[in-house]
Amino acid sequence: MPIEACHTISERLRQRFSTARSVFVLTGAGVSAESGVPTFRGGGKEGVWKGLPFSVISSAAMVERDLPAVWEWFDYRRDLLEKLKPNPAHDALARWQSRFENFTLVTQNIDGLHEAAGSNDVLELHGNIWRARCLECEKREDLRGCDNARPPVCQECGGAIRPDVVLFGEMLPPGVFEEAAERASQCDVCLVVGTSAIVYPAAALPEIARAAGAFVVEINPELTPLSAMCDEVIQGKAGEVLPLFEI
Repeated sequence: MPIEACHTISERLRQRFSTARSVFVLTGAGVSAESGVPTFRGGGKEGVWKGLPFSVISSAAMVERDLPAVWEWFDYRRDLLEKLKPNPAHDALARWQSRFENFTLVTQNIDGLHEAAGSNDVLELHGNIWRARCLECEKREDLRGCDNARPPVCQECGGAIRPDVVLFGEMLPPGVFEEAAERASQCDVCLVVGTSAIVYPAAALPEIARAAGAFVVEINPELTPLSAMCDEVIQGKAGEVLPLFEI
């Protein structure tokens, strides 16, 4: 497991990257944090908003108990995100989608910054904070086109709608993990960027890639439990490291 400084890319990795036909990338909160996105967690302790732990206000149970409060919380988060921009890591990944025969970008982030940078067909494991989903008919709507009524009303059936994100106590959206796992099993190079990759099922994706023979690379400021199984580990910020692949 060679460990490189953030300002270097090994010749072995450059060779693997330049000859790869299928590249798979999993991104996490570290990539978003470089754009200023709050993690809402810190120091290993759970945060609190208006007296409620994040695991409560962002829970499936809270949707049933007090949907307006859930909207208030997510509206607050969207207000924070609205002024933020993609960083060089997002920009580099958007360029990579036209570089390889097959390119898959999977994210645990809900902020939409990959799409803002120009990435297409992103597999969003945890949904997107800029979308809403009807509790009755499951129709999805772009919140940028919705009025400010809370909770919003579905334009299709008139039912109440909720943020289209995975909340505490919920499963991943049907099919998204399965699609990600299938692509992970077919990649030549797998990069895990800005995430500790210890929370399942997302943590299984680099394991699937490695089991299928992919060259697995971790890019993160700190070593993680995933580091030991990677072929290479680059300690550094995603926004500093990913552009180096293009030099």
